Amino acid sequence: MKKSQPLVSIVINCYNGEEFLKCAIDSIYSQTYTNWEIIFWDNCSTDRSAEIALSYDKRLRYFKSTTDVPIPIYEAKSLAVQKVSGEFIAFLDCDDWWESSKLEKQVP
Repeated sequence: MKKSQPLVSIVINCYNGEEFLKCAIDSIYSQTYTNWEIIFWDNCSTDRSAEIALSYDKRLRYFKSTTDVPIPIYEAKSLAVQKVSGEFIAFLDCDDWWESSKLEKQVP
């Protein structure tokens, strides 16, 4: 019997990241490790970041800051971590990307 993969919660904190955001999110969807969720924290973006994030399926859980101005990154990450469901947490900046085998290599 094959042991099930633990869920990995991937936190993306975003403030006006539209330029590279699709590439970042696509690199998660391209992972060879398949049991993950994205916790997307929109830190008051004024560009198309929300539109891009919301174009994905339910594996991306979108949350928006309730403040009128961006909050410090440490506070935003802390709030996003409170939303995770996974056994493991990983962080991906909205202007970065992962090789397709990153989680497969890292989880064990």
